[in-house]
Amino acid sequence: MSEARAHRLADRVREIVAEMLERRVKDPRLGFVTVTDARLTGDLRDATVYYTVYGSAEERAETAAALESAKGLIRSEVGRQTGLRHTPSLTFALDTVPEDARHIDQLLEKARIADAELERVRADARPAGDADPYRSPRREVGETEGEEGDEAGYSAS
Repeated sequence: MSEARAHRLADRVREIVAEMLERRVKDPRLGFVTVTDARLTGDLRDATVYYTVYGSAEERAETAAALESAKGLIRSEVGRQTGLRHTPSLTFALDTVPEDARHIDQLLEKARIADAELERVRADARPAGDADPYRSPRREVGETEGEEGDEAGYSAS
């Protein structure tokens, strides 16, 4: 099977599942669900449908149970609408991308605050030692530039 065909069918499966959840599945345990993605294996035998649920952990668990119980109805509709010889088995997986993105945003905000604090501290900072901490070459009395003496004009003090 071509990869492009699997992607097209995955998009179609996502649309069918979303429509089924919106119009035909009337389970009271089903929370505010958004179907975010669907992926099919290369042989089109297995489909993983990713979803998010707005609400508490309890509502997410109830929604997962409702999706499991409606799996057969949804799968038969996927088979009817796609016309595939073998209807893919469905697996529902909670999509953690929104939570991961929220966590990353929080970490970035902490980093911005730490950077701003560091910048504030650095604004009035002065070096602990000399302004120029590097040694300058010493010249012997009577030595002029370009004259050979020690290497690079350093004295052995």
